[in-house]
Amino acid sequence: MKMDKIAGSGNDEFYTPGYAIKPILKYLAKNSIVWCPFDTKDSLFKELLEKDGHTVIISHIEDGGNFFDITPPKVDYIISNPPYSIKKEVFARLFELKIPFAMLVGVVGLFESQARFEMFRDNDFEVMYMNRRVSYFKDYNDEKPALNPPFSSIYLCSNILPKQIVFEEINKIVLVSCI
Repeated sequence: MKMDKIAGSGNDEFYTPGYAIKPILKYLAKNSIVWCPFDTKDSLFKELLEKDGHTVIISHIEDGGNFFDITPPKVDYIISNPPYSIKKEVFARLFELKIPFAMLVGVVGLFESQARFEMFRDNDFEVMYMNRRVSYFKDYNDEKPALNPPFSSIYLCSNILPKQIVFEEINKIVLVSCI
């Protein structure tokens, strides 16, 4: 079943809780510049990356920031939670750009098409597995999970992690203000 059908109405705009962002932070060089191409000013990626000392550039399609049309800013990393329904296109562009990246994505179906199989086979990447499923939410004012996904999420990265597969533990009780 496609994620957009699970999510309802074809809208796959789900936000990432802080506990799912924390594991990637330790792999980033200090004081780096990060582009979050699928994020708004309210994004927890933006907030937590800035709290960790990084400079963050955000863009979002609703603000005219179409990831596929923008000339990427000069950055050290691209980090976000991309729309599930266009993950193939997102990863194709990321590999093309050759900028280190970390994308938080659902693992179901990620490698299960010939085109994606070939794309991942032909490009170097790393995977961060987490010990718990990420419960995404729909409203920054109420971070109550909008969807308890029937799948695990991973960070699919390029030139960020120290080895091809990394395992991290997340604590779902961690509050944003404590990170």
